[in-house]
Amino acid sequence: MEMSSLTQERKSAQFDVEAMKIVWEGSPEQVQLTQRIGQLVANDAVFRKDNRVSQGRLELFKNTLRKAAHAWSIIQSLHLTEAEASKLRSFIDEPAYTDLHWGMFIPAIKGQGTDEQQQKWLPLAYRQTIIGCYAQTELGHGSNVQGLETTATFDPSTDEFIVNTPTLTATKWWPGGLGKVSTHAIVYARLITDGKDYGVHAFIMQIRSLEDHHPLPGVIVADIGVKFGNGGYNTMDNGLLRFDNVRIPRDNLLMRVASVTRHGKYVPSGVPRQLGYGAMVFVRKSIVMDASNYLSRAVTIAVRYSAVRRQFGTQQGKPEIQVIDYMTQQSRLFPLLATAYAYRFLGVWMSWLYSDVMARLERGDFSTLPEVHACTAGLKSITTSTTADGIEECRKLCGGHGYLCASGLPELYAAYVPACTYEGDNVILLLQVARFLMKTLSLLGSGKKPSGTAAYLGNAADLLAKNCQVMKERDWINPDILQHAFEARSARLTVKCATQIAAASNQEAGFSEFSSELVDASRAHCELIVVTRFMEALKKEISGRSVMKQLQTLCYVYALSLVTARAGDFLVTGYLSSKQLDLAKGQLRSLFRELRPNAVALVDSFNHSDYYLGSTLGRFDGNVYENLYNDALKDPMNASPVTEGYEEYIRPVLKQQLKLPNSRL
Repeated sequence: MEMSSLTQERKSAQFDVEAMKIVWEGSPEQVQLTQRIGQLVANDAVFRKDNRVSQGRLELFKNTLRKAAHAWSIIQSLHLTEAEASKLRSFIDEPAYTDLHWGMFIPAIKGQGTDEQQQKWLPLAYRQTIIGCYAQTELGHGSNVQGLETTATFDPSTDEFIVNTPTLTATKWWPGGLGKVSTHAIVYARLITDGKDYGVHAFIMQIRSLEDHHPLPGVIVADIGVKFGNGGYNTMDNGLLRFDNVRIPRDNLLMRVASVTRHGKYVPSGVPRQLGYGAMVFVRKSIVMDASNYLSRAVTIAVRYSAVRRQFGTQQGKPEIQVIDYMTQQSRLFPLLATAYAYRFLGVWMSWLYSDVMARLERGDFSTLPEVHACTAGLKSITTSTTADGIEECRKLCGGHGYLCASGLPELYAAYVPACTYEGDNVILLLQVARFLMKTLSLLGSGKKPSGTAAYLGNAADLLAKNCQVMKERDWINPDILQHAFEARSARLTVKCATQIAAASNQEAGFSEFSSELVDASRAHCELIVVTRFMEALKKEISGRSVMKQLQTLCYVYALSLVTARAGDFLVTGYLSSKQLDLAKGQLRSLFRELRPNAVALVDSFNHSDYYLGSTLGRFDGNVYENLYNDALKDPMNASPVTEGYEEYIRPVLKQQLKLPNSRL
């Protein structure tokens, strides 16, 4: 019966799935790349991952090292391009030191090193004759980079910096790849020369011998221990690092922004610090793409299993109802399906934004930076929070079986959830957005027009004055009405915060007092950006039978599910009436009915292989129960019919032969 469920679902699809795959991937070439590299990884026994959750930490970590080395030999022997190599690493689907080496260490040298420094270090890093990580966060400080305590003090008598960990809280803590693998690290430390502290700068430091891998003198380095989940992020050697007056050459300071002369004089290079923002935009763009990827995997599992699973509602002789047919299931699942597509279009737009910012920076144009910094901070925050919550929701949507590691969902969640904290804590990032919004409003009086994603605030007077025009359900699927609704919500919450802060004893006191309201306003601003980008993407030419129609339905589901989920915002600002909210809910139910026949085909369009999903519940063939049963029997716990410990601990209980302790109470 299960086999036929998904086959039937696919027959009911009303659009061209192959064309939708191209929309999701970005081009036919990308679809081919995904399939080619995906197959290469899935067919290689070294990359097997179904046994990951039953491995102890040491075995698990050693296996990760084996996979990384095997991947590197494939990359070299097949002469893979950078794009192919990156795809290969992502399909191995296991957090590893290579993520930090390629994703943080190399970009930091590119972004902050001078041309000479890049010529020295990059060839070594590209060949992996050195392996690097990114040591910024400390035991006592993460988000507040300016509060870092590690020091690098210049000694002109030897032309060296002396790097030191002055307190316990100055211990570097969390960097991936640091604990056991990296030979080098980009270390963030306070630059002190001539008795003056010039704040936090980046240094490249060797931490282990290139001969025997032992830590260098004065360096203490170790792994920080087991983390949340079974496999999850436990494949990564997140580490701790301390320095006891370790000396490094002066030119190990990454000097693109500032240098220190032979005599200890601090010299800014004239290159604006903002140039470093390019790397940050790049990382945040990648995080948003990852969010769409992880969420799409969870949604694929939940949609397929919801179509296979049947419960209740049976009439004599008829099968039970597919779980996906219940409105309670659709109202939780379909908005997440729409969100995965929304975040994919957002990621594509952020790639354009990154190119635009880099081109402007090269020309010395920093005008868009405050707005780009704020919007990328906020988008990182909302996409990762929503995705982490969405994966957990998908687990619940799979009922009891979702709790099994075989479902793939607990592992997916454990591997994903750190994204809510790394590269900026999500609440702190939203407070950064709030500062930008408050500043933008304060400049309106001086005639400065906001631009980019904040341009709508220039129209604040109209957005405050004009309430929602919806009269009937169908009005809600008018892009202009939706756009106005999200702009009005954001503008009204932002203006209300500004008014509250203005009435406070001083600005900082106001910020502190109304920080929860500021977070709400920032979230509204960011959700407006996502809705706008989704609608903008659909103005372009998109080919394939009924592909555009499906995307429009998904776009409306995304926007209206936010209207209903954030109803409080829309009602409290007086923009919507409760009647209009009911109309939105009614329209959303109609959209769910439109989506229902296409749900399985829409997750097929994500093009995730069974290997990549790693889920018995999300299998393409829908053969769930037989495989759950077989997987259970393969578990190491079932290696023998009588368990270890029977003779010692179970038999004495059953036979009443326990030795009683000879102690008296």
